Amino acid sequence: MIFAIEEINNSTELLPGIKLGYQIYDSCASVPVAVHVAFQLSNSLDPVFYTGDNCSQSGMVKAVVGENGSSLSISLSRIIGPFNIPQVSHFSTCACLSDKQQYPSFFRTVPSDQFQADALAKLVKHFGWNWIGAVRSDSDYGNNGMASFLDAARKEGICVEYSESLSRTQPRSRFQRVADVIRRSTSTVVVAFAAAGDLRLLLEELLLEPSPPRQWIGSEAWVTNTDMLRFSFCAGTIGFGIERSVIPGLRDFLLDLSPSKVAASPVLTEFWEETFNCRLGKSAATDKRLCDGTEDIKTLQIPYTDISQIRITSMVYKAVYAIAHAIHNAVCQKTNSTTQCDKFTRIESKEVLTQLKKVNFSQHGYDVSFDANGDPVARYELVNWQKRESGSIEIVTVGHYDASLPVGQKFRTNRNLTWVNGGTQVPVSVCTNSCSPGTRKVLQKGKPICCYDCIPCPEGEISNVTDSPDCFPCPNEFWPNAERDTCLPKPVEFLSYNEVLGIILAAFSVGGASLAIITAAVFYRNRTSPIVRANNSELSFLLLFSLTLCFLCSLTFIGAPSEWSCMLRHTAFGITFVLCMSCVLGKTIVVLMAFKATLPGSNVMKWFGPPQQRMTVVSFTFIQVLICTIWLVLSPPFPMKNLTIYKKRIILECALGSAIGFWSVLGYIGLLAVFCFVLAVLARKLPDNFNEAKLITFSMLIFCAVWITFIPAYLSFSWEITVAVEIFAIYWLQFWTNTVYIFAPKCFIILFSRKTPKKNLMKQNQSF
Repeated sequence: MIFAIEEINNSTELLPGIKLGYQIYDSCASVPVAVHVAFQLSNSLDPVFYTGDNCSQSGMVKAVVGENGSSLSISLSRIIGPFNIPQVSHFSTCACLSDKQQYPSFFRTVPSDQFQADALAKLVKHFGWNWIGAVRSDSDYGNNGMASFLDAARKEGICVEYSESLSRTQPRSRFQRVADVIRRSTSTVVVAFAAAGDLRLLLEELLLEPSPPRQWIGSEAWVTNTDMLRFSFCAGTIGFGIERSVIPGLRDFLLDLSPSKVAASPVLTEFWEETFNCRLGKSAATDKRLCDGTEDIKTLQIPYTDISQIRITSMVYKAVYAIAHAIHNAVCQKTNSTTQCDKFTRIESKEVLTQLKKVNFSQHGYDVSFDANGDPVARYELVNWQKRESGSIEIVTVGHYDASLPVGQKFRTNRNLTWVNGGTQVPVSVCTNSCSPGTRKVLQKGKPICCYDCIPCPEGEISNVTDSPDCFPCPNEFWPNAERDTCLPKPVEFLSYNEVLGIILAAFSVGGASLAIITAAVFYRNRTSPIVRANNSELSFLLLFSLTLCFLCSLTFIGAPSEWSCMLRHTAFGITFVLCMSCVLGKTIVVLMAFKATLPGSNVMKWFGPPQQRMTVVSFTFIQVLICTIWLVLSPPFPMKNLTIYKKRIILECALGSAIGFWSVLGYIGLLAVFCFVLAVLARKLPDNFNEAKLITFSMLIFCAVWITFIPAYLSFSWEITVAVEIFAIYWLQFWTNTVYIFAPKCFIILFSRKTPKKNLMKQNQSF
């Protein structure tokens, strides 16, 4: 402060011809002492009269530089604020002081803790820590700073295991308790928003009984304090400090201490005696030697002579210059190229307060200005306590934080950091390890949100990010993989020719069709034989043709469904079945009418000759064709992906389109079967020779039994079994009811019986 004032007084540009005076008070970091000084300042100093014209006679203080602590500045500002005396602090960082309603005359050259709290929260988040401990000074600085930090940390998703306050005025038991909390904690990162004097006592307590390694995160009040570097177990500490500055000429000024200057100042006298352990004159203690004048401050390596870590000092320098510029703007006017100042103008402190709000200048490359809250632009250095090869600790700047930059660019690092105990790996401090993809977070009851259990996603759902709070279902046509972190397409399934079941069913279909063709060949070769001629060969060949089509139509049920196959499989099934049933019905009517025609006077056969038989088959079949045509026109079957039967698979099947059409086709087939069965029952007692009534009766009985059991089976089984049941029903009905029961006996007689059919007929006729 003295250096800055002397520099201003010797300046020809700033306040030319005007010299600033000052008076320094020591508040002893005590609020009562600071309040006492504040009253002295507000009551004005005793007027000092000079014989010359080089000094005004005003004793009123125009501005105040200070205080260090926020609590002291709060007390000071509440007293001098109503008198409009501006106060420029160099180290009071409490965000509460930005409230212009309560502190209208307060300014500062050091950034508000609100910016530092946000920066610390982003720093903790940047390194992936979400489980931390917090220690603060029990003061306005510590309480308000920690409150701002906790609020910012909460927004970043950071949880605090404990938050302890302390003050150097508290008993040692308090520090012991806080130290025990740190030792027992599970978090490995400790954020300390504390004054150096308060934290020093805690670290001394931890030094007596070391705790597990802890990564310390410091606020600007202590992280750049060189006195704290003696705590070697804090190596790796990181935090934000006030930007370092270079003040030209300051080192020479500090080292220019002559015995006369030292003796004239009680503060310098005390400093000199403590530094060299000697006494100056009678003021010193008697147990120390007298200073002999050979003491040279330039030969010492002490914090006083080390200006490499000028941080808070530069804030004082800026504060003095800000007040000087405000006074300059109030009393000086620039005309052309010269500046004229009225040194006899009696300015009020209120004018200085008004001009301070407008101050905007640059000194040695550092900009100084205040926003509407009296705060400067927030800029910090990220510092790291790194061990030298000698084992000592040094403060190294490893990054910067500039609140004026856009989001995402405010924080940057430019050097490698060392961590707790000099390690190079970033320490881990989480309540629970991250939940991997495929799981979701479930909060633990009664614990912060950072403490949770990782629960696997339920069936059908996935999570594809780390620490996912929820799982979400896959789209309909997808299903999670085994890890449940990716949705994979569901496999599409249908009854294929490559499957065992498909091969078996196809073999049965082809085999049945081949058997029908062989039977037709046998009948054709023996078409002139009495047994073929007596069995209505035209209807028999038509029946065998329809049987062949029935067996082959079952092949349409195998393979990937398409629009044409879906329409073909049901309609071909219905039409060929009706054609087959029409032929059987025609044969039944022929048998019945043939024996009725043997009665005397009966001419019924002329009404049921070959033309009428053909018309019967065509008529019955045409009705089914008409039903199928209406079905296909109005609502035909179509291929669809069934997503409901199985969760993990897609079934490609044919939808019926119109259920009424489907059941109409089946119902008509069943109606013909019942009608045929009734006629066969009526003809069952006719003579056996070439009488098919009993065979047709038994085949229709089997047909109806299979048909009745087919319907509930079709409705109950799964898709693959349903298709197999449908194919099996076709095979069973045609193979057993027609091929076996109707044609097998005749083929046996034709191929293996050597008796003359005519003789057999004669014997039967005699019996008849």
